[in-house]
Amino acid sequence: MIFGEKLKTERKKKEWSQEDLAAKLFVSRQSVSKWENGQNYPSIEVIINISDLFGVTIDELLRSDEELTKKVISDSKKLAYPRLKVLFDVLFLVGVALLVIKLGVLLLNKVTPWDIALFGGKFLWNFGSLILMVGAGIGSGILKEKYKQD
Repeated sequence: MIFGEKLKTERKKKEWSQEDLAAKLFVSRQSVSKWENGQNYPSIEVIINISDLFGVTIDELLRSDEELTKKVISDSKKLAYPRLKVLFDVLFLVGVALLVIKLGVLLLNKVTPWDIALFGGKFLWNFGSLILMVGAGIGSGILKEKYKQD
């Protein structure tokens, strides 16, 4: 039995309308309809709630439909390396911040009589932002390829 049929069967056993189920899951009636007709699948969080509502195991729901199983696996891969993704995002933003600071100081030195010095050495200010942004971009690209492989 595929997921949509299983969902419809369990809903009818409880004598709930699509609207009743949608209200319990905090989704639209249209979402429930699409799930029952096999046009779409719910997220893993909703599948867990469905499991709790109907007293069936998540395994019963997932194994009932191969496409749903593939979707859940695919969705979980997107969350496989969240800390690494955050690290690359932070490195990129630090690189952008360094670049903005350098450009701001250069602009201020040019248009005002101030002579603001950048501390930390020329290498940091000339190449630091470039190294951070390119490194973060390469790391993100490698991570993206890893998602595709997994």
